[in-house]
Amino acid sequence: MTAPHARHRRAVAIPAGMAMATALAFLPNTAATAADQAPAAVSADATPLSYVVNVKAGHGTSAYVKKAVGKAGGTIVTSYDQIGVIVAHSSNPDFAKTVRKVRGVQSAGATRTAPLPSAATTDLGAPKVLSAAEVAKTEAAAGQDPLESLQWDLPAIKADKAHEKSLGSKKVTVAVIDTGVDDTHPDIAPNFDRKASVNCVSGKPDTADGAWRPAASESPHGTHVAGEIAAAKNGVGMTGVAPGVKVSGIKVSNPDGFFYTEAVVCGFIWAAEHGVDVTNNSYYTDPWYFNCKDDPDQKALVEAVTRASRYAEKKGAVNVAAAGNENYDLASDEITDPSSPNDTTPGDRVVDPSKCLDIPTQLPGVVTVAATGAKGIKSSFSNHGLGVVDIAAPGGDSTAYQKPEPPATSGLILGTLPGGQWGYMAGTSMASPHVAGVAALIKSTHPKASPALVKALLYAEADATPCTDPYDIDGDGKVDAVCEGSKNRNGFYGRGIADALDAVTK
Repeated sequence: MTAPHARHRRAVAIPAGMAMATALAFLPNTAATAADQAPAAVSADATPLSYVVNVKAGHGTSAYVKKAVGKAGGTIVTSYDQIGVIVAHSSNPDFAKTVRKVRGVQSAGATRTAPLPSAATTDLGAPKVLSAAEVAKTEAAAGQDPLESLQWDLPAIKADKAHEKSLGSKKVTVAVIDTGVDDTHPDIAPNFDRKASVNCVSGKPDTADGAWRPAASESPHGTHVAGEIAAAKNGVGMTGVAPGVKVSGIKVSNPDGFFYTEAVVCGFIWAAEHGVDVTNNSYYTDPWYFNCKDDPDQKALVEAVTRASRYAEKKGAVNVAAAGNENYDLASDEITDPSSPNDTTPGDRVVDPSKCLDIPTQLPGVVTVAATGAKGIKSSFSNHGLGVVDIAAPGGDSTAYQKPEPPATSGLILGTLPGGQWGYMAGTSMASPHVAGVAALIKSTHPKASPALVKALLYAEADATPCTDPYDIDGDGKVDAVCEGSKNRNGFYGRGIADALDAVTK
């Protein structure tokens, strides 16, 4: 079974027609009956799926439901009693329907449409890697890391000026909930927080040393994001937005590149229990781009991830997420989603984005980030929407659309790559870590600030940016997206462009 294309990445590939010679990139009930029944019969050729079962938080309800899960033909993987989410596997095709009838179960649903283990294969393309010669010829200004002159995105949010005041505090940790982080990279190793790192792919924490790293065949996405946030200012390579803070890797993407609910829930809980101050979420939770609450399975997924993200915020974390790369207006009445479910056979469906949610991006309390290019306007691919987008930050764009000022040569975003390399990528995947870095600087400046206060400062300090109107990014005379709202809050830029200098001075 092959996935046509996994669209969970918040990095995107720029079509060749954009003539980008410099880069290839990711631009991507109360009835009580089941507990008294005998275990469900399962046919020998049934395929196992993974499920989340949501109950009232606490041990009492969970214990009762766990017994019912077994009688319904399920095997419990783990249970997050603090938020009332149970992760289970079952080959019983009626498992969810049966468990939903159990007293104490509030919702339950399959987290995927492909059997375990997933047989999907995903070709995500590759970032443009800087060659040794390109690295060697780059000239740095005084006080800069060697590759910093290629990072047009840092002055775009005044991070270069911020670093003259503060690099951020070692007491602040940003968790990269993603495809894994290569902590051996020379730009990441000095700032890596091992205690806050883990592999959550199965839905249960794997704390084996290095389990948070991506395998050689897996996406470099998480490593790139980690460098954008906290690459050390150490005379090597590039500089992160907050080069003095700690960064951790929470791996939630399986080898096929899918971010399933049980892994995402595990990631948020791990962050919550390990003192993380900010989480970065540059993905959507597979297999549904939008999760519709009138579907019992999708409703359960929304509920589980909502509980987990809220718990992380309750424990002190600011959750930051990418808005997505389809140039969707997330405030529109309807959107045609052609990509769900992306782990089996997707088909076109029309959804109302106010009722069918991109998670965790559209969840309450989450900071939703849109992308801008080197000219400071909305990236061609970036999703938008008045009342949905909270803030914007550099995510890159085609050089044909938004060309940076020299000495920078690529309109994409430079980041760290596994194996001690650096390279360019683009997407709202790259915008979100810029905001996560700024949030970390705010937390460094105001160490006792609650998540609510950090978010309030993040928005208040952002540089208000008026709508780009008309928005004709490719110059063909046709409007490519419509921005609604005022200068102080609109669908393209939210409250404005993130400001790192204000983060360390106000």
